[in-house]
Amino acid sequence: MIQYLENIHHKDSKNFFLIAGPCIIEGEDMALRIAEKVVELTNKFEIPYIFKGSFKKANRSRVDSFTTIGEEKSLEILKKVGETFNIPTTTDIHENEHAALAANYVDVLQIPAFLVRQTDLLVAAAKTGKCITLKKGQFLSPESMKFAVEKVVDSGNNKTAIIERGNSFGYTDLVVDFRGIPTMRNYAPVILDVTHSLQQPNQNSGVTGGRPELIETIAKAGIAVGADGLFIETHPTPATALSDGANMLQLDKLEDLLQKLTRVREAIL
Repeated sequence: MIQYLENIHHKDSKNFFLIAGPCIIEGEDMALRIAEKVVELTNKFEIPYIFKGSFKKANRSRVDSFTTIGEEKSLEILKKVGETFNIPTTTDIHENEHAALAANYVDVLQIPAFLVRQTDLLVAAAKTGKCITLKKGQFLSPESMKFAVEKVVDSGNNKTAIIERGNSFGYTDLVVDFRGIPTMRNYAPVILDVTHSLQQPNQNSGVTGGRPELIETIAKAGIAVGADGLFIETHPTPATALSDGANMLQLDKLEDLLQKLTRVREAIL
């Protein structure tokens, strides 16, 4: 997928690529602050980088959960991040009409896991001509993602990748089956969503929990089995984040993690 992004750096480094940023756009200053730090680190380790931030969260557990600071305001911030640092950006879309809207501001459209079987949404995203990332549903087998990829390709767009984010285990936990990564690489490049794989959804409080202490473990395993890229949500203070704080990586811990992951990557090449 990254070969189609003109403004991505370090394509020839043979390193994994990284999608990282806050769960949701909380404001311009924070988005620029996070992007600046991650750009600094990815340049240091020669990691191709795509900035991620949701312009709207349409799948929160409770109706009173934070969803957006404003759709167009958030998209304008994503555009500014991309222009300021000359990097590609990505956001998730939840409705058919969001595909064309978001495509005016970002380089990559992400299809959420709960919606990856929604044919009309995949077709609408594909027809924008943008790169498309397809999150594997927590309820799907790796083999079934072949058909999601085919929907995009059959709509005239071969610029796609799959994001692994764990399978439902009981009602309140997720488990990554690392056997699925080489399977899905037969269909498209595979990105391991490290932080969402450590979510503990459907808690009694209506607020998703997480296991951020396992971020390094899951990320190392993903690189070791051949993931093409990693997806890591990060925030300066996860405890105050407006979405997914329970499973995000604290921004000041990212450098040490990327250094270790780069070494794992070098070891398996």
